[in-house]
Amino acid sequence: MGVLKKEGGDHLVYTLEEEGILVAIEKQYASSIKKYWKKYKGKSEQPDDTISGFPFVHDEEQNSLKIDFSEQKLYHIKLLKKFE
Repeated sequence: MGVLKKEGGDHLVYTLEEEGILVAIEKQYASSIKKYWKKYKGKSEQPDDTISGFPFVHDEEQNSLKIDFSEQKLYHIKLLKKFE
């Protein structure tokens, strides 16, 4: 029997603690988040750079969370933390 691998999706999950929600960011744009934190981590003043993403919403039918692709919003990078 073959080994099953966990395939990473096209999105990375971040938390927006200020609002208490999860946000899905496309992998291709996640590098800009890494560059931002590499440049501004530990600095007292961080710019208000934004990135677009999709919020997670509760799916009552499945009783789980799902990405709401109909509602793309801008989020401040400095407020996003990688969800683990």
